[in-house]
Amino acid sequence: MIKDAAPRVFWTDRPGAPGPWEPLRGRATADLLIVGGGLTGLWAAVLAKQENPACDVVLVERRSVAYGASGRNGGFIADSLTHGLAQGSRLWPAEIGTLLTLGRANLAAIADFVAEHDIDADLRLVGKTTVAVEPYQLAELRRAEKLHREHGEDAVFLDRDEMRADVDSPTYLGGLRLRGTGGLVDPAALTWGLARVAERLGVRIHEDTEVTALTRARAGVEVVTRTASGPVAGGVLYAGQVLLATNAFPAVLRRLRNFVLPVWDYVLVTEPLSPAQRASLRWPEAQGLTDAGNRFHYYRLTADDRVLWGGYDAIYNFGGSGHEQRDATHKRLAVHFFETFPQLHGLRFTHRWGGVIDSTSRFTPFFGTAMGGRVAYALGYTGLGVGASRFGALVGLDLLAGRSTERTRLRMVRRHPVPFPPEPLRWPVVEITRRALARADDNEGRRGPWLRLLDRFGVGFDS
Repeated sequence: MIKDAAPRVFWTDRPGAPGPWEPLRGRATADLLIVGGGLTGLWAAVLAKQENPACDVVLVERRSVAYGASGRNGGFIADSLTHGLAQGSRLWPAEIGTLLTLGRANLAAIADFVAEHDIDADLRLVGKTTVAVEPYQLAELRRAEKLHREHGEDAVFLDRDEMRADVDSPTYLGGLRLRGTGGLVDPAALTWGLARVAERLGVRIHEDTEVTALTRARAGVEVVTRTASGPVAGGVLYAGQVLLATNAFPAVLRRLRNFVLPVWDYVLVTEPLSPAQRASLRWPEAQGLTDAGNRFHYYRLTADDRVLWGGYDAIYNFGGSGHEQRDATHKRLAVHFFETFPQLHGLRFTHRWGGVIDSTSRFTPFFGTAMGGRVAYALGYTGLGVGASRFGALVGLDLLAGRSTERTRLRMVRRHPVPFPPEPLRWPVVEITRRALARADDNEGRRGPWLRLLDRFGVGFDS
């Protein structure tokens, strides 16, 4: 079923990427160095230049802009900063009102920026729908509807017939339709658009540049780089400040690696639907969908009426290694796709790929500083970073400036998640947890003793 699918990322498998930019060579200086050419790094570069046009900003990327999660994800964009309202309410009940206000303002600012700079990123704030595919999930969606309404959000529970009248699948038993909390975007186009704006503002971008060392220097930080793709010599850069925005890729500050679990996620994209195939799905608002449960699929329509279908398997390999192609998972995804939409039988897949998610134990990002406040970091979005990355960039810049703001006073910002154990213990702990989540899915959502223990320590595996 996947034999015709090219092992490439759909979003970036097209012309139009900015650059390429030359690696950093020789000696250089900067007021601010940003490490990572994804959404967090590019938002930080743009926001720093907008705040202070005289600030000399350099951004370095180990591969190419949008190479990592920023160009590989499903293109869901949300106003949540806390991996969903339920998660935020559970972890920070006293601050959830502030977190919601900040998240909504952040999403609105992204939409305004895209419009102001005429970035063709297919941004559509159509919300999303979570569907129940098992009877026990209906009660969970009812509880979620109540929670969202209590916080002033447009949430509507749909019974089986109402759900199938909106999007038609024989697997659907009901759904929760949320409007006004996010939507969909072309993530690579958004990242590329940010890079173009950053360059126009005067940010110096260097691709194929890997940071290998940070050393505290007299007036800032000495940064050593090398060219990642070949024998060409790297460089040394003296920066007044550094912001680390490396997502799931190993941070140059080794202690940060204890807080990030690199989890591999996989995606398929179909050929464009014919008009008859498109009509068979209904789907008038073309919102993103996810199914409920711990092992869930996420899926959406693209601008040219393809279906992007991903999720379910979340793979952690010993030591954090991984592969962009995993036949077993892609085949499983294909089977699940046609079980969900049997009316599309015979549709071909054109693209398949994998990407790595920077998961934390509480499923939310974490922030902090090092080297006497000269280095800041914003990491750990756990799959919901398309929107939250802008917020993370703002927090990182606040921390570097030493500003006490509504953002930096949040407990989410001031406290780190529970670290993951080192190898060789990490892999079996993750495997035990994955199996416990699978058992919960197979047992009407009932959480066993291992998951209940993790709940007590604030680990973010609550469904």
